[in-house]
Amino acid sequence: MPVCAYAGLIFYLSSQPHPEDDLPSFVLSFSDKVLHVVEYAALGGLCYRALRWGTNESWGNQALPLAVLFASLYGISDEIHQSLVPFRDSSWPDWVADTIGAAVGAAVMSRLDSLWPVSSALTVRSKH
Repeated sequence: MPVCAYAGLIFYLSSQPHPEDDLPSFVLSFSDKVLHVVEYAALGGLCYRALRWGTNESWGNQALPLAVLFASLYGISDEIHQSLVPFRDSSWPDWVADTIGAAVGAAVMSRLDSLWPVSSALTVRSKH
């Protein structure tokens, strides 16, 4: 559910002809590519979490590459969507930034998972 909700937020923001009007002014001081990386890092992390703990074991074992793949594919669809919105454009460098962000977010979640696996946390809770 969090992946779908966040993807919906991305879709909504991509539907706005002038999204900069709705953003806090400090956000506009960052490069467009940095914003893409941050936006898709969150999506990549959420995809990793969903795949690792919300699917079967075979998908869970491949959560990192699958999370990057799914978020990257969503990035492609987002760029296509933006090309259809007035005053917006689509570019492959934006998609590359999306994919880099997805990889960073998924890798961070994977690292956190290796430091504190959910299964260990559940085992500790069930003993108390």
